Amino acid sequence: MREEQTAAAVDDDLALAAARAAFLDSVTGTAPDSLVTHGSDPRNRYTVKPAASTTHAGVKIGTYWPGNDQYGLPRHHSTLLLLDQRIGRIATVLEVGAANAYRTAAADALAVQTLARADSQVLAVFGTGHQALHEARAVSRVRPIRQVLVVGRSEQRAAAMAGTLRGMGLDAAPAEARDACAAADVVVTATTSTVEDAPLFEADWIRPGTHVSCMGADAPGKRELPPPLLARATLFCDLPQQARRLGELQHAPADAPVTALGDVLTGHAPGRTSPHDITVFDSSGIGLQDLHLGLALLERLGVSL
Repeated sequence: MREEQTAAAVDDDLALAAARAAFLDSVTGTAPDSLVTHGSDPRNRYTVKPAASTTHAGVKIGTYWPGNDQYGLPRHHSTLLLLDQRIGRIATVLEVGAANAYRTAAADALAVQTLARADSQVLAVFGTGHQALHEARAVSRVRPIRQVLVVGRSEQRAAAMAGTLRGMGLDAAPAEARDACAAADVVVTATTSTVEDAPLFEADWIRPGTHVSCMGADAPGKRELPPPLLARATLFCDLPQQARRLGELQHAPADAPVTALGDVLTGHAPGRTSPHDITVFDSSGIGLQDLHLGLALLERLGVSL
């Protein structure tokens, strides 16, 4: 199924429902660790995310080719392969480049819906790329967000993204990192930062009661948050062993408790226990998200496996 078909079929409601199904399934389904490797040019990277439910199985290949700008193509793309469970051969292939952005943002929205204070009104977004825009839009749908503060390395890009968000009906403005953290009830990071960069903000800039979703760390050596914040926050993630290996939580204390979001959703573990908690959700991405997104897209398009 071509990119144009899946891009036309996806929306926030479909993506959020698929994310919820995936995280519920993560408690009983099979979500192996992702494999991160690189193409023939080490600057190019791709991730393989396998998954299996009780009825379906498949694998997503997500690529990041930074040189695609010269071809007028997105740097990120995703291809989902679903298997025929009777014979073990490929049943269908879906190009899900645009849909993948909805899928990632939906995981963030689900975490915010589950862990952030119900009265959260100010959202700070670190990052000015395509994914950061999706995160801001998705989170604003699940909490009564009255203002979005955009923090970027480039003042021009932060102002441009704020303008795009205003065009979507959101009150948005560029901001400095410290000011954004001081005002925010929810902080979302969606950058390509690594350990070679300084953390995006200082740990003591985050107020009690804030929820933080870190969406950018999905490979060894990537980092967005200040490690001292991970030492005093309540930590949640999609898949604990994977988050420890390649998510933001690779920088958390080894003895810090980490709770899977699926366990909170199913009532097997508590989420936020106090309005003063600082909660952190680390999203490194699991294959069940892609599997359920693909199945939801096929259902919407009237295709059965």
